[in-house]
Amino acid sequence: MDAKQSNAVSSPEKQVTPERIMQLAWGFTAPMIIEAAVKHGIFDAIEAGGPLLAEQVAQRTNTSPRGVRILLNALIGLQLLARDGQQRYTLTPESANFLVTTRPSFQGGIFKHLTSQLVPSWLHLNDIVRTGRPHRGVNQHGDGSAFFTEFVEDIFPMSYPAAQALARVIGDGGKRPLKVLDLAAGSGVWGIAMAKQNPQTTVTAVDWSQVLKVTQRVAERFGVAKQFSYIAGDINTTDFGRGFDLATLGHILHSEGVARSKSLIQRTFDALAPGGTIAIAEFLVNEDRTAPPMGLIFAVNMLVNTDEGDTFSFGEISGWLRDAGFADPRTLDAPGPSPLILATKPK
Repeated sequence: MDAKQSNAVSSPEKQVTPERIMQLAWGFTAPMIIEAAVKHGIFDAIEAGGPLLAEQVAQRTNTSPRGVRILLNALIGLQLLARDGQQRYTLTPESANFLVTTRPSFQGGIFKHLTSQLVPSWLHLNDIVRTGRPHRGVNQHGDGSAFFTEFVEDIFPMSYPAAQALARVIGDGGKRPLKVLDLAAGSGVWGIAMAKQNPQTTVTAVDWSQVLKVTQRVAERFGVAKQFSYIAGDINTTDFGRGFDLATLGHILHSEGVARSKSLIQRTFDALAPGGTIAIAEFLVNEDRTAPPMGLIFAVNMLVNTDEGDTFSFGEISGWLRDAGFADPRTLDAPGPSPLILATKPK
């Protein structure tokens, strides 16, 4: 084989560049850019009057032409805006669905909490890795109660589609009364979806008293407040009662850690009626803890903000369910970061 033929069949090694490292280094900027756009109503303005020139966006949002122009172009770089041949800005499908405040699917509220609540604690990550202790524990009464009171309503849209999917499967088409136990209820999203699907459903919401004020307010807004009752207290010690048809643990195990999660699942088993169902929502990771990135990153968030929290795999959680007496641990595909985990208390 001559040199020309040899070059034709060989492939040069892919050159390694620092581009991805630089993107990671500046990754903190994207949430701040999006938060500024949400706070100043930029997505709302374009939704209402778009396509718009930068000067028109500035006028409608009472922002500076220079500031809004630079922000708009950054949002193009993040693929959250587009610009036509006349230099007018338009929404993309993602921003239209999830960053316009009037949409039921709006999820932009999370960004103000990232900068005001989460990022300040993440700045202590170096020390937290060394000590294994959080800067402050948000799953403890006091700091935690105040944290979640400000937080839970803004993350309602993240869970509501999954809660509606659960209600369609468990709600029995409104044919019979159902008793639902909504543990660490927060905004009440899981119980509200059940109550909306079945007017005969009654929901017992358990959370800290300050957080339950938010639960009650959101239940009233959705027109299901009369179907709700409330138990104020710590989910690890409070008596839940008995005879429930469904118990929901919506994004709570990750803050509790292994021992308290096992105990909570066992106490939930005891609260369910025979034949009752437990439904668990979590940021699941695979069994090898190599993916998905969101679940692995969220584990670091639990390191930063809780004493024992972590993210878990379906295998781990299904093992805890079986140990507690549940049968048939299974997943339910639902809109959200991970499928729901369901299991049944044997009759």
